[in-house]
Amino acid sequence: MLSCLMAFTACIGPHKPVPTQGSQSTQVPAEAEPAQERVDREAARPEPIPPVPVVPLPVPPMARTPAEVSGPPTAQAEVPVVDVKPVLVVAQSEAYKVEQANTATKTDTPIMQTPFSVQVVPQQVLRDQQAVRLETAVQNVSGVIVQRGANGDTSDSFVIRGFNVDRTYRNGVLGGGSNGQGKREMANVERVEVLKGPGAILYGRSEPGGIVNIVTKQPLATPYYSVQQQFGSYNFYRTTADATGPLTKDDTLLYRVNVSYEDSGSFRRFMKEDTLFVAPVLKWNISPRTQITAELEYLHFDRTREFGTPVIGNRPAPIGRHDTVVDPGFNQNLGDRYFAGLHGTHRVSADWEASLRLSYTHLKTAVDNNLFFNFAQPNGDLERLYFNGPSTQRNYQATFNLTGHLNTGAARHTLLAGYDLFYILNKFAGDNAVPAPPFNIFAPTFSNPAPVFDQGSYNGSNAETWHGVYLQDQIELPYRLHLLAGVRYDYALGKDNHAGLTTYQEDRLSPRGGLLWQPLPWLSLYGSYTESLGPSNVFFRTDGVKMRPQSGQQWEAGVKTEFWDGRLRMTAAYFDLTKQNIAVPDATNLLRLRPVGEAQTRGIELDITGEILPGWQVIAAYSYLPFAKITHDVADDGAGNATAGGTGNRLFLAAKDSGSIWSTYEFQGERLRGLKVGGGMVAVGERQGDIANTFQLPGYVTANLMASYQWHVGITRLTAQLNVNNLFDTNHFAGSDGFNSAMFGTPRFFMGSIRMEF
Repeated sequence: MLSCLMAFTACIGPHKPVPTQGSQSTQVPAEAEPAQERVDREAARPEPIPPVPVVPLPVPPMARTPAEVSGPPTAQAEVPVVDVKPVLVVAQSEAYKVEQANTATKTDTPIMQTPFSVQVVPQQVLRDQQAVRLETAVQNVSGVIVQRGANGDTSDSFVIRGFNVDRTYRNGVLGGGSNGQGKREMANVERVEVLKGPGAILYGRSEPGGIVNIVTKQPLATPYYSVQQQFGSYNFYRTTADATGPLTKDDTLLYRVNVSYEDSGSFRRFMKEDTLFVAPVLKWNISPRTQITAELEYLHFDRTREFGTPVIGNRPAPIGRHDTVVDPGFNQNLGDRYFAGLHGTHRVSADWEASLRLSYTHLKTAVDNNLFFNFAQPNGDLERLYFNGPSTQRNYQATFNLTGHLNTGAARHTLLAGYDLFYILNKFAGDNAVPAPPFNIFAPTFSNPAPVFDQGSYNGSNAETWHGVYLQDQIELPYRLHLLAGVRYDYALGKDNHAGLTTYQEDRLSPRGGLLWQPLPWLSLYGSYTESLGPSNVFFRTDGVKMRPQSGQQWEAGVKTEFWDGRLRMTAAYFDLTKQNIAVPDATNLLRLRPVGEAQTRGIELDITGEILPGWQVIAAYSYLPFAKITHDVADDGAGNATAGGTGNRLFLAAKDSGSIWSTYEFQGERLRGLKVGGGMVAVGERQGDIANTFQLPGYVTANLMASYQWHVGITRLTAQLNVNNLFDTNHFAGSDGFNSAMFGTPRFFMGSIRMEF
């Protein structure tokens, strides 16, 4: 009987894991390649490295399905050929360590050969942490601090290397402005890549602190389906579904659809969030050389803006973390976000490939009523204002890239030439603010008033246009030297359409260079220099004063090393980053922004990710930022007299020390197979709550735990999981709006889930 079963198993082959984007090509089977192109391609390849002998390791016994037995079939046995497809799915890639990333160079360069600090939060980490918010993912990266409270806590905003980053990228395309992008939906996120330092040479309109790039899930040739139900504290309910596979027998047409619905409350009174998200993708493999991918996203949101807790003196007001200063029914943020994208690639020859990416984003906020407040008085009195301001935002972007490989003597080149165009149009139509009823934070009295607005009294429209042309050359030299050189030309124009003003006009040439030496396969030493041109703030500037775009320069040096046969990677980096023309609130008019002359940060970062032992994964990060100050600032005291402004002040939310660690262990023995446990901590030191350093946020440490169990029922894989965030219920402040309020961090939070995959 055992021999028969073994023979059957040998016929159908081993069960294959569910393919991921990094492990499976979604192209159709290759046609016969032209002979000359094949010869040219083979000639350009480096000499192969002799394979390292692999010594088989003892493998613990595994649970067997009815189709599995031990021992090979006898030589005399005639094995019948049976066409049977695998019936069991196996977990997606469980690796915490990712070998290469696209964000730093746009050329899929191995991280060990990239002369910049780039970190990847892969799919398995997102699953283990149940990361339903982008902020959960980026906490795994050194030098990144979440700015809770930005834009009423409805947008993703971070502080990277001491500087604010309020825009994210989606597959290398700018997502939108901070006032309208909203929090990134995670249902279709494959992984998160973070490039620290200026990335403007490849992305144009970016902040010098870094780039947060979302890589979305793409269609796969192997059918895969999953449904997950999550439930948690404070009436949190979330349902997601994922489906992918071929639409044609020859795999020329592939699809993927991700759907999510969330209905959640909050530990803060009167706060809620309801969202519906649908993201279909269609990929057409026209030929082995040409592919076109069409993407859509639709997000409907109905959420409550959270402006936090008022400040008294140099600390947030001493009220409970459940208490709010917003009347029920206000701070409603209701609207829809549409995204459409088209991405085409064509392999011109064996060594050259062209790609074109087009995208359009339309955000319409139908209801945006807000209850603002000022600094609280020592006795608790708080001045509040009603404001209503629906808005629309349209983003257009086009990016063309040409990538190729060529040799010049002993040097091997990877060339990238590109052009990108970005256009954003914002329109605001609102009502003048009107006073709210008297309020005391220590004796709150809530009402649901219907204020009478001066209808249509506020209108605004601004537009930004960016053109960029860039060239990059990655050169592989003898003795394992890697040289990167690049340059970009930008032309940027900002206009206040309502006031009829040109708010900024700039053109600039920005260089980028890096040198990496890899003396051993497991060791890389690198240094780099980068410049950038970033966005200006065109809002609320009605006095005719032009605001120059922000600029940045960075020196970086570091070491990358791998341990235990490449299973674990460590990156240590030192950086010196300078930024000019930072927009901050004008003390004479809080509805107007002014530029800060110059600010600088210097620090050390450490990132570790990978596998320590079989089944034992870890991702850890630490940042030491001793210097993060405004080095030059000239302000106006309101009477026409120049002052030192904020010179010498520490940048807000730039903690001197911050770090995190997360680790999981999946049991390898037979008796506990399928069980995974893990946990970690997030630590953030004291931070300045605003650019004027008028109040501070105390440091904090939170602990998190998880446990999951996976089993099979027929062809279905089931996973039950429980996460506990802020295990010890630490009372802490997670951020501020940068003006006059602080944001409480979430108390102890339980999240359970059940996921079905087949």
